[in-house]
Order: sequence, then structure tokens, then C-alpha cells
Amino acid sequence: MPTLKISDCIACQTFPCEDVNPQGYLIPDLSIDPTTIKMVMISESTPLDSKAYFYAGGEASYAQTTRQAFSQAGINVNSIQELLKSGVYFTTAIKCAKTAYRIKAATIKNCSHILETELGLFPKLKVLMLMGDAAIKALNAIARRKTGKRAIPSGSTYKIRTSEYTFQDMRLFPSYLQVGPSFGIEKSKQRMIAEDITAAMALM
Repeated sequence: MPTLKISDCIACQTFPCEDVNPQGYLIPDLSIDPTTIKMVMISESTPLDSKAYFYAGGEASYAQTTRQAFSQAGINVNSIQELLKSGVYFTTAIKCAKTAYRIKAATIKNCSHILETELGLFPKLKVLMLMGDAAIKALNAIARRKTGKRAIPSGSTYKIRTSEYTFQDMRLFPSYLQVGPSFGIEKSKQRMIAEDITAAMALM
């Protein structure tokens, strides 16, 4: 399959959401063979500063904490590009920077349409890691449109994360957010994220 550029395939045209900052609007600017992607890790929202984003380089905060999470799962890599080459793609449920701690349900629903198109680019996708509440809610919005019901049940992440969930032949792993300041503070969540990454990578 020919290489495609992600940012040429998906976009927000109208920016209807009231609780995000469009100055932080980011779509992965990558040219990749979509058939190589087996897992997508979906985080919450883009950073306001594009230099912090996953693909901005080794010093980017999103890249650093994500690599740390994989390292804690026993997968040591020097860059996000190494993980990308191994079949793991990184994106966010919300394509603009958030302006408050919580993201409105309407915003998540709006952006879930973009995420749905994005996920549809990868024909051999096996695993979705849903990092945090926004990612879980976005996937549930997609599932409701497709099946009329949510894919992940409601409840605290620590209670639901150990059960097995599937959607369109993909395994789903509800987990915790691996970017942002809370990742470096909450050691128990780091441990659970590492466990979830280990289980997800075993399916690759």
C-alpha cells in the first residue's frame, strides 16, 4: 500500500468547540505506510505548544513521558519514531489544546468523528490503547454510532481496565493518561499503565 500523509487525510473544518484552543490544533504530520500500524495509543488532547507533541523530537514532553511508560513496561526505545516503526501510532482524542481540566462531552463527540476517520486509515489495526477518560469517551462515541452501544462500560478505570473489551475485531485497553504532569506524580497509575502496555504489546 502506498505511503499516505495523515494530515492530508483528516482535518477539522469548522472548529465548533467552545472549551478548546484552536491555536493548539494538531494533526500528526506523518507520511507512513498505514498497513504497518497495528496499535494506536490515544491520549487526551494536543498540547498548546506544538514542540511538546509526540512527533516533535526527543525532548518533547509527550514523547518523553510516553517513552518512560514503555520503558516501565520493559520496552526500551530511544524515540517515538522507533515505536512508530514497530507498528505503534500515537494520537489524541481531541485535536486542539484544552482550556480547562475537564473536556465537555460535546467536544469529545465532535472530535470523535475525526478520530474515527483517523483510525479507519489503518487496515491492519489490532489494538487500541485508550489513555484517559477523554479517549475512552471518544471511542464510546464512535461505538455508539456504529453499534448503538458503548464499547467500554462506565466506571472507574482501575475497576474496568482488567476486563477484556473488543470493538470491530480490535482489542481495547482502557488505561490512564501517560502525558501531562500527573504521570510523573502518581506511581500507582504508572504501574497500571505499564501493565496495560505489556498486555497490549503482547497482541502485536
